[in-house]
Amino acid sequence: MTSDPVKRIYEHRNDVVEGFTKKYRAHDLVWYEVHPTMYSAIDREKAIKEWKRKWKLELIEETNPEWRDLYTNIIDH
Repeated sequence: MTSDPVKRIYEHRNDVVEGFTKKYRAHDLVWYEVHPTMYSAIDREKAIKEWKRKWKLELIEETNPEWRDLYTNIIDH
């Protein structure tokens, strides 16, 4: 969750942030959601972290079946 997606994506792509993306070198943005408030974004993030991996993959494939890098969607806004 972030209020500055361009900065956050940069940090992940350049391994500035410890965690999943650095450990597994997962640098493409394949899914994201926009929320009206930080509270709703935090609640959604917490909920998704509890999901099974299969459910997370299905969520990605519903909107991005080719697993395209969506970074340009963010910087073009």
